[in-house]
Amino acid sequence: MKFVYIASPYTSIDNFIAVQKQIEAANFLIDNGFVAISPLLNSVLLNMQKERDWTTWIAIDLELLSKCDALIRLPGESKGADIEVDYARLNGIPVYADMRLLLEEIDPCHP
Repeated sequence: MKFVYIASPYTSIDNFIAVQKQIEAANFLIDNGFVAISPLLNSVLLNMQKERDWTTWIAIDLELLSKCDALIRLPGESKGADIEVDYARLNGIPVYADMRLLLEEIDPCHP
């Protein structure tokens, strides 16, 4: 199965809405045969027990992204998501802003 990283805003919009958008994107990807990597859900849940700074999370997120087959960029202003998009492009990871295009171009189960 192919891994798709979800890059999206968090601090620039309502946090609850940001989490909901990542959950919706992750479920859509899973429903279509992908492994959804949701860095936002990871950091939000882990921060509940032990708060870490932004630089720690972006370093972890980029490491996760390096293992992925594609990135989907959800709409909205985000310094972190923009860094993730730049990292993906520099490392040859396809970047998509449209789920339909991602589905057309990537087979979730074949190389």
